[in-house]
Amino acid sequence: MSLKVGIVGLPNVGKSTLFNAITNSSVEAANYPFATIEPNVGVVEVKDNRLIKLAEIFKSKKTIFTTIEFVDIAGLIAGASKGEGLGNAFLANIRETDAICEVIRCFDSKDITHVEGSVDPIRDIEIIELELILADESVVKKRMQKIEPKFKTSKDANIIFEYNILKKLQDALSEGILLNKLNFDEEESLYVKTLGLLTLKKFIYVANVSENDIKNENEYVKKVRELALKNKFEFVVVCAKVEEDLSELEGADKEEFLNDYGISTSGLDKLTIAAYKTLGLQTYFTAGPQEARAWQFKKGSTAPQCAGIIHTDFEKGFIKADIYQINDILELGSEQELKNKGKIRLEGKNYIVQDGDVCYFKFNN
Repeated sequence: MSLKVGIVGLPNVGKSTLFNAITNSSVEAANYPFATIEPNVGVVEVKDNRLIKLAEIFKSKKTIFTTIEFVDIAGLIAGASKGEGLGNAFLANIRETDAICEVIRCFDSKDITHVEGSVDPIRDIEIIELELILADESVVKKRMQKIEPKFKTSKDANIIFEYNILKKLQDALSEGILLNKLNFDEEESLYVKTLGLLTLKKFIYVANVSENDIKNENEYVKKVRELALKNKFEFVVVCAKVEEDLSELEGADKEEFLNDYGISTSGLDKLTIAAYKTLGLQTYFTAGPQEARAWQFKKGSTAPQCAGIIHTDFEKGFIKADIYQINDILELGSEQELKNKGKIRLEGKNYIVQDGDVCYFKFNN
């Protein structure tokens, strides 16, 4: 599975520059609204150093990393939910993503215009989220118009359930509350997922700063950080321009470039970690002479469920799994040494896979 993150924001906040950087592609980044007309998609490998070392131990012919799919979506403006600007296209494209990455302008510049006439990150966030709320309100309202007449005359449990959950959604949205802040039981969760609502998605705030503010948190960034903490959203600070320069470098040159700015982690790495954390994702590994591979899985997944990520037959016919932690093999250097030290475990169907597990699944065909 590939994680899909939508990069959104008002025009001229640095979305396309960031997208260029993290995908090392060449999307147009122009100083006017709607330079990005169609959604641009870039699939990025998550370069996990643990996998690289694992492949070296097994002398694997291929190394296959997990991926994140970034979708650069056209800048929206106030009124997008009613079709202003590129509103309808924006809303359709964002419905297909797993998480929403809000890029927020946190720098001043005389050369780059702001669609609202001034830099105010909290106002920008409010504009984006209000448009998403209004779009969700429209969906819920249409559904409510169909179910409410039935609710008034029926004693059907399914109709009563649907009306009550729609009323819960409607009340929250009318108060300007993002639906990802509500709690749902299992049955409610299954239902609301069918509605394709935007504010149910997980959000990540990305504060885009100037080169001078990479290490020094300015007042704009402080405000966004406070809001992220209040909303319990992941928060990342990047300089899109620096990331774009960084994307053209590799190895020692890349490390030296980071050191020159006094930072140890690239914006892409920080965004990747935030995306994984936001969606509750972890990584397990498989390895052998042919290939070493990383696999994304939901935290809390069982061994059969993780086996099913490779192939559905693996989950159906699951018997047992040989499992050890990647840190152990990186320390000891071989599977033989792991056996000698008793580090390889035989686990059954109820085993909860952990981040960094190396798995060998046994199954019936």
